[in-house]
Amino acid sequence: MLDVFLTVDVEVWCDGWNDIDAQFPSAFQRYIYGHTPRGDYGLPHQLHQLQEHGLTAVFFVEPLFSTRFGLQPLAEIVSLIQERGHEIQLHLHTEWVDESIEPLLDNITGKKQFLRYFSLPEQTILIEAGAKLIESAGGQSVNAFRAGSFGFNRDTLRALAANRIAFDSSYNATMFGLDSGVSPEVPLVEPIECEGVYEYPMTVFHSGTRSLRHAQVTACSHREMEGLLWQALQSGRKAFVILSHSFELLNGSMNRPDDIVVARFRNLCSFLDRHRDCFQVRGFHGLTPDLAPSQPLPLTSPVWKTGLRILEQGIRRGFR
Repeated sequence: MLDVFLTVDVEVWCDGWNDIDAQFPSAFQRYIYGHTPRGDYGLPHQLHQLQEHGLTAVFFVEPLFSTRFGLQPLAEIVSLIQERGHEIQLHLHTEWVDESIEPLLDNITGKKQFLRYFSLPEQTILIEAGAKLIESAGGQSVNAFRAGSFGFNRDTLRALAANRIAFDSSYNATMFGLDSGVSPEVPLVEPIECEGVYEYPMTVFHSGTRSLRHAQVTACSHREMEGLLWQALQSGRKAFVILSHSFELLNGSMNRPDDIVVARFRNLCSFLDRHRDCFQVRGFHGLTPDLAPSQPLPLTSPVWKTGLRILEQGIRRGFR
């Protein structure tokens, strides 16, 4: 049995930083509900698909936007997710720090895109503030974290430990992983313990090129994803971490569903439902860490599947 973490990062963006107070109401509807002439393809659609297939996902919710726009929109997100029985965990995009009505930190001016750009004391404060916002919005206590854009470092793990958050899923060998200070010599692909926190890295794979690719719904065809899941199971991997976003079933203009990605998400849910005797889709609450004694090589996907995905992605771009 392989532990599978189907994770969804929930974020709100105003597509720029000018006139954000006026822009926020429509941005919230786009990024959370995904309204289109064909229906809602944001959180409501994802939650429906998960319910249809009896799966529980992990929603990493970004709360710092609420320090600018108030707690009610965050509470709306929390309610949407919790009433369907899913797990809410903490996600921080520090681009919001300088937008807060009440300063989160002293002497902060201008944007700092990644959490790793803040000191250990500052990271500790921001993580504490984010966790409290989730609870104030009606969520349970969080025990897992993911840094926005995977922009973390070893201090992030120390800050999580100080906040008694036991799990992290910020390590991505395709983005900042190797220079995070966590296992700088060997890419992490399996869970480890570091600085008193259990790191559950993004699942990554080679796809016929020298570069790694992470297991994201927009980045992998369903053939690739299913093949990687079987490979991970057969090779005795401890965990498989999949990434999605609350808005990624929409096209680039966010005005209609991306039919290919919608089908990928549906096919993934169906596959995990059919094979629940092999794959346990779960969250971090109640998790007993099963750590790898050593780090294996990343998974691999055959070139022919990569070729089909490239063709599929070309079709997607043609309809943006």
